[in-house]
Amino acid sequence: MKTIITLAFFALAVTSCNVFGSLTSNTIIKPNDSFILGNNEHGTFKVKLKNVSNNDLRIFMAPITGGSHSPMVVSPNKTIIVKAEKNTALVIENKSNEQASVDLHVTGDTGLSMGYKN
Repeated sequence: MKTIITLAFFALAVTSCNVFGSLTSNTIIKPNDSFILGNNEHGTFKVKLKNVSNNDLRIFMAPITGGSHSPMVVSPNKTIIVKAEKNTALVIENKSNEQASVDLHVTGDTGLSMGYKN
């Protein structure tokens, strides 16, 4: 019985690390490019995003099964908090001709793919 309890606790601890993790990043996005966070199977996550560039950024949610929703524009020096649903990516578009930069603090499921798309 003691072994079963120990194994159950260990399994819970291992899975909890991925669910309750956090990461912090300053991400650079090239002109007319997009940064995609979470374009893979994952649980929910929350992002505190600050636009530290000189131009507006457009963000939206993109379920990995297709489509998009919840678009918004983030002005320079503005901070927003967004919650991404299970298996839904957060897309950050830089439609300007200048390099963009965002500060990201991600909590929740941090087993997220990260990539760029132009």
